[in-house]
Amino acid sequence: MNSLRQLFRTFFILAAVLIMTAINFSAEAQEGEIRLLIRGDDIGSSHAANIACIRSYREGIMRSVEVMVPCPWYKEAVVMLNENPGLDVGVHLTLTSEWEFYKWGPLTQAPSLVDNKGYFLPMTSQRDDFPPNTGFRESNFDIAEVEKELRAQIEIALREIKNVTHMTGHMGTSGATPELRALVQKLSKEYNLPTGAPGAGRTGRFPQGASPSEKVDTMVEILENLKPGTYLFVEHPGLDTSEMRSIGRKGYRDVAIDREGVTQAFTSERVKAVVEKRGIKLVSYGDLNK
Repeated sequence: MNSLRQLFRTFFILAAVLIMTAINFSAEAQEGEIRLLIRGDDIGSSHAANIACIRSYREGIMRSVEVMVPCPWYKEAVVMLNENPGLDVGVHLTLTSEWEFYKWGPLTQAPSLVDNKGYFLPMTSQRDDFPPNTGFRESNFDIAEVEKELRAQIEIALREIKNVTHMTGHMGTSGATPELRALVQKLSKEYNLPTGAPGAGRTGRFPQGASPSEKVDTMVEILENLKPGTYLFVEHPGLDTSEMRSIGRKGYRDVAIDREGVTQAFTSERVKAVVEKRGIKLVSYGDLNK
């Protein structure tokens, strides 16, 4: 009987050692892992952006996308997103309308948030090269109207889109002042929509004015040089179409070719090959916030 007890004791000790070894091995493997969150902004802003964002997910490395609820192409984006439930969605809180010939405004009655034509202001902060009274932060916005508008955007997205996991700010406007940041944090807790990507550091970025092929080269270089850890890369997929060529503003007229390059980088076979070769784990906001 004693020998049998000794045998069982030895068995359980060995089992415990094996379990602890497996746990330690798993932790070491996780510490050595490269996790990359590729986020695409502005789905819903245009037809070209909608197609490019879905393509960047289905044919590429993008795993999270930010939807602009007040924009004219939002309804098409809803259909596309619900047809691709694996794509992680964030509510891209929108308080600005940045393009010169293509505008949108609030979903709610919000006279303090709009210009004299009923559109959102174009810039987060007043720029010297823009007309006066075009910066949101310097405007006399009513925080109660901001809250009502942001609630409307969040609730519509939650009602209509399957996989909403988080929220972010378009052009950083919703977090441009301490008062706005406090409001966003309150809404984040209330709707259980985190605003950040825990533990993620930023990678490098595409050089300003880079061509599509140069963007692919840059993406490959970024991926080749990532160390173990968690990273966030944010850009705006688009297409070089007549629709997107008509979208622009002072200082940024080459929107179409610039954002076409983003889509090419996100879907490049060279880029995907590096991801596979290095064992990079593509993650979403939903993954990081679980």
